[in-house]
Amino acid sequence: MDDVKSSYREVETEIKKTARGIDGTALKDRVGNAGDEVRKELGNLGDDIREADRESKADREKRAHVVPRSSSNGAT
Repeated sequence: MDDVKSSYREVETEIKKTARGIDGTALKDRVGNAGDEVRKELGNLGDDIREADRESKADREKRAHVVPRSSSNGAT
């Protein structure tokens, strides 16, 4: 799902850049494009952080369910 959202953000940003560039490029177009790039990258970073958090939680849950072997060497 994160790949879909990332691709969507990329297309959305490119469409906005193209639309702004139709009548030439002004300072406000450059500022708008820079803002769009920052928004896109922050969105992708947020997705990456959420994915890393999910993986970390899954790893912790796996470790919590593993029962350690008892060391029985036959000595009593």
